[in-house]
Amino acid sequence: MPEAKAVLRFVRVTPRKARAVVDLIRGQQVPHALAVLKYTPRAAAKVVEKVLRSAVANAEQKELGDSESMRVSKAYVDCGPTYKRFRARSMGRANSIHKRTSHITVIVEAPSATALK
Repeated sequence: MPEAKAVLRFVRVTPRKARAVVDLIRGQQVPHALAVLKYTPRAAAKVVEKVLRSAVANAEQKELGDSESMRVSKAYVDCGPTYKRFRARSMGRANSIHKRTSHITVIVEAPSATALK
Protein backbone atom coordinates (compact mmCIF):
# COMPACT_ATOMS: atom_id res chain seq x y z
CA MET A 1 0.00 0.00 0.00
CA PRO A 2 1.31 3.47 -0.78
CA GLU A 3 2.04 5.50 2.31
CA ALA A 4 3.39 8.84 3.46
CA LYS A 5 5.12 9.71 6.70
CA ALA A 6 5.72 12.72 8.91
CA VAL A 7 8.08 12.92 11.88
CA LEU A 8 8.31 15.65 14.48
CA ARG A 9 11.40 15.36 16.63
CA PHE A 10 12.48 16.90 19.94
CA VAL A 11 8.96 17.89 21.01
CA ARG A 12 8.70 19.13 24.59
CA VAL A 13 5.92 16.68 25.48
CA THR A 14 6.58 13.63 27.61
CA PRO A 15 6.38 10.39 25.65
CA ARG A 16 3.93 8.84 28.10
CA LYS A 17 1.43 11.67 27.64
CA ALA A 18 1.88 11.76 23.87
CA ARG A 19 1.33 7.99 23.57
CA ALA A 20 -2.07 8.34 25.22
CA VAL A 21 -3.11 10.73 22.44
CA VAL A 22 -1.53 8.75 19.61
CA ASP A 23 -3.34 5.59 20.72
CA LEU A 24 -6.65 7.37 20.04
CA ILE A 25 -5.98 7.84 16.31
CA ARG A 26 -4.07 4.71 15.31
CA GLY A 27 -6.02 2.83 12.63
CA GLN A 28 -8.64 5.56 12.18
CA GLN A 29 -9.68 7.27 8.96
CA VAL A 30 -8.00 10.68 8.64
CA PRO A 31 -11.17 12.84 8.94
CA HIS A 32 -12.23 10.93 12.06
CA ALA A 33 -8.72 11.15 13.55
CA LEU A 34 -8.64 14.93 13.00
CA ALA A 35 -12.04 15.29 14.69
CA VAL A 36 -10.87 13.22 17.66
CA LEU A 37 -7.70 15.30 18.04
CA LYS A 38 -9.61 18.56 17.76
CA TYR A 39 -11.75 17.73 20.79
CA THR A 40 -9.16 15.93 22.91
CA PRO A 41 -8.37 18.15 25.91
CA ARG A 42 -4.67 17.31 26.14
CA ALA A 43 -1.75 19.51 25.18
CA ALA A 44 -0.19 16.73 23.11
CA ALA A 45 -3.29 16.61 20.89
CA LYS A 46 -2.36 19.87 19.13
CA VAL A 47 1.14 18.59 18.40
CA VAL A 48 -0.11 15.22 17.11
CA GLU A 49 -2.71 16.99 14.95
CA LYS A 50 0.05 19.07 13.38
CA VAL A 51 2.06 15.93 12.57
CA LEU A 52 -1.02 14.21 11.13
CA ARG A 53 -1.78 17.19 8.88
CA SER A 54 1.84 17.15 7.72
CA ALA A 55 1.63 13.43 6.86
CA VAL A 56 -1.58 14.06 4.88
CA ALA A 57 0.08 16.95 3.03
CA ASN A 58 3.04 14.69 2.23
CA ALA A 59 0.64 12.06 0.88
CA GLU A 60 -1.13 14.61 -1.29
CA GLN A 61 2.24 15.84 -2.55
CA LYS A 62 3.06 12.26 -3.57
CA GLU A 63 -0.39 12.12 -5.25
CA LEU A 64 -1.58 9.13 -3.23
CA GLY A 65 -5.20 10.30 -3.26
CA ASP A 66 -7.45 12.59 -1.30
CA SER A 67 -7.32 12.86 2.48
CA GLU A 68 -10.90 11.60 2.90
CA SER A 69 -9.94 8.07 1.88
CA MET A 70 -6.65 7.84 3.82
CA ARG A 71 -6.22 6.19 7.17
CA VAL A 72 -3.59 6.34 9.91
CA SER A 73 -1.75 3.05 9.43
CA LYS A 74 0.99 3.59 12.01
CA ALA A 75 1.50 6.16 14.72
CA TYR A 76 4.05 5.91 17.49
CA VAL A 77 6.04 7.99 19.96
CA ASP A 78 9.69 7.40 20.77
CA CYS A 79 11.70 8.95 23.58
CA GLY A 80 13.92 11.88 22.74
CA PRO A 81 16.73 13.25 24.86
CA THR A 82 15.97 14.23 28.45
CA TYR A 83 17.01 17.69 29.57
CA LYS A 84 18.33 17.56 33.12
CA ARG A 85 17.84 20.58 35.35
CA PHE A 86 18.28 21.19 39.07
CA ARG A 87 16.07 22.95 41.58
CA ALA A 88 17.60 24.39 44.71
CA ARG A 89 16.34 22.94 47.99
CA SER A 90 16.94 23.81 51.59
CA MET A 91 20.28 23.37 53.34
CA GLY A 92 22.30 23.49 50.13
CA ARG A 93 20.71 20.46 48.54
CA ALA A 94 19.41 20.13 45.00
CA ASN A 95 16.68 18.02 43.39
CA SER A 96 16.93 16.99 39.78
CA ILE A 97 14.21 17.78 37.27
CA HIS A 98 13.91 15.74 34.07
CA LYS A 99 12.33 17.53 31.12
CA ARG A 100 11.47 14.76 28.70
CA THR A 101 11.16 15.09 24.94
CA SER A 102 9.53 12.94 22.25
CA HIS A 103 9.85 11.98 18.61
CA ILE A 104 6.35 11.61 17.12
CA THR A 105 5.86 9.64 13.89
CA VAL A 106 2.60 9.33 11.94
CA ILE A 107 2.24 7.23 8.78
CA VAL A 108 -0.88 7.49 6.63
CA GLU A 109 -1.77 5.13 3.82
CA ALA A 110 -4.04 5.49 0.88
CA PRO A 111 -6.23 2.59 -0.16
CA SER A 112 -4.58 0.54 -2.88
CA ALA A 113 -6.00 0.31 -6.37
CA THR A 114 -7.09 -3.31 -5.79
CA ALA A 115 -8.96 -2.35 -2.62
CA LEU A 116 -10.92 0.34 -4.48
CA LYS A 117 -12.34 -2.13 -7.03
